[in-house]
Amino acid sequence: MEAVKYLKQLTVIMTVSFAGELLNSLLPLPVPGSVYGLILMFLCLMTGFIKLEQVEDVGGFLVKIMPVFFIGPSVSLITVMGGLADRLVPILTVCIVSTIVIMAVTGLVAQAVLKRKSGREEERHE
Repeated sequence: MEAVKYLKQLTVIMTVSFAGELLNSLLPLPVPGSVYGLILMFLCLMTGFIKLEQVEDVGGFLVKIMPVFFIGPSVSLITVMGGLADRLVPILTVCIVSTIVIMAVTGLVAQAVLKRKSGREEERHE
């Protein structure tokens, strides 16, 4: 019976992913279908249309094996390394700068959220 549960959860995830790909083909925006799928899944979970229990186990499994999904792109990158050698410095510069910016913005947003949350908790206690 566990297999049926996992199959149902995978079906829910794949259906939402398919809907994201469908939106990608219908909307004239330069947004990947996977991003549409993530947004749809988020909205479905937030509204309760999909309950967390309906996708939790398979979602956790997919997160655990996520590094496996990077093997193919990594091998492809190694095979085209000769063509990238002359562009390596600009690529690494963009990667490093964007990583620093993302870390800084994430930290600032997290601090703002925590500050706002603690302010609300203080108002409740007064």
